Amino acid sequence: MVRQPTKKLTSAWPDPIGRSDGELRVFSRDRNASRYEGEIATTTLVIFALVYVGMIVGEIPGLALDRTGVALLGAIAVVAVGALPVDRAWSGVDVPTLLLLFAMMVVSAQFRLAGFYTHVSRRLVALKVSPPHLLALVVGLAGLLSAVLTNDIVCLAMAPVLVEGCTRRKLDPLPFLLALACAANVGSAATLIGNPQNILIGQALQLSFTGYLLDSGVPVLFGLAATWGVIAFQFRGKWQREIPEPKLHAPPFNRWQSCKGLAITAALIVAFVFFPRLPREWVALVCAGVLLLSRRMASREIMALVDWQLLVLFIGLFVVNDAFQRTGAMDHAVAHLRSWGLDPARPAALFGLSVVLSNLVSNVPATMLLLPSATHPQAGAVLALASTLAGNLLIVGSIANIIVVTAARPMGVTIDFRTHLRTGVPVTIATLAIAAAWLALGLTR
Repeated sequence: MVRQPTKKLTSAWPDPIGRSDGELRVFSRDRNASRYEGEIATTTLVIFALVYVGMIVGEIPGLALDRTGVALLGAIAVVAVGALPVDRAWSGVDVPTLLLLFAMMVVSAQFRLAGFYTHVSRRLVALKVSPPHLLALVVGLAGLLSAVLTNDIVCLAMAPVLVEGCTRRKLDPLPFLLALACAANVGSAATLIGNPQNILIGQALQLSFTGYLLDSGVPVLFGLAATWGVIAFQFRGKWQREIPEPKLHAPPFNRWQSCKGLAITAALIVAFVFFPRLPREWVALVCAGVLLLSRRMASREIMALVDWQLLVLFIGLFVVNDAFQRTGAMDHAVAHLRSWGLDPARPAALFGLSVVLSNLVSNVPATMLLLPSATHPQAGAVLALASTLAGNLLIVGSIANIIVVTAARPMGVTIDFRTHLRTGVPVTIATLAIAAAWLALGLTR
């Protein structure tokens, strides 16, 4: 018997790169082409909607899927139904952003394994200063570290040490933990490497590291001051509390490894500021590679601290959003918003949409959704500041908040939704108002 050649199936989407063969299809290609493409587009919109519902809820009811699992499953689904060929799905992933994010995680992991965060936090809490002054120092340290290192790891390392130090001084750890979470979010808005969404914005819009710092520096500094003011006012006269001292298992302080990390981080910042033509992901990868060249610190230990879940979340959302953009639905949605007088390309509208969406679906998915509308010269600063500062409103608004709450619970400190909201609302309103005023002033200059 002579085997007949298999008929090649082509993509329903126009492919400027070339043919895409061997794809899996759910629908029959024998139907009318326009109807077929309509079915693909409709299915893609359903997948997109389900993924973003998962981002809002945090899971799919009835399934053991978190946000990362939802995003990954959504990416698999758009490829399986033929909305994107496999090669085009991968081309939709912003690899430089992933590389920069990965490299910064490696740099942050170096400090944690070297015991740097623990050492600095213990020295800070041991200072013989009044509680309001200690709160100011916590806000300042968390903000500074989060501006140049991954704020999630900063919170993960500092939260248990703050609880330990506060119990020894018979202080209530609650205001200091709230200050850590809020200041980490505010401080991370200062640079294009402070948090995942800023890394994405900086890479996608090709923003200048120094230029963005000039836009963000003032509102971040005033935002940190406002964070201290809100928490100090709320807890005035209520600083004392006795709870059992927890047993903390933290890596010992390694002076050499800490100095090595500080030197590499300084070189990283110098390269970003004075050599802007060098690709940031390339500079960060080289620095991460130098840190991995160690005779004492095992690379597997550093890799264990890389947030692979976050990287997979990015990949999944890149693919799903790329498929969504190809349906043309985003263009229709933007056109409707403009007809109602809400143009996402305008800084004020982009600022408001970013705040709302960041609290609905979290800041990274919101940023990916709004990036195509970020066409104004000031859009990068608007999107970065609004999406980051909005994260202080709710516990689920940022990963840093969740990490602090989760780390404090086994140590006898409970931060429930209402407790966080009591501080998160005024801090968010104050910092967003400061940022909006500063950005508006920049538009008039």
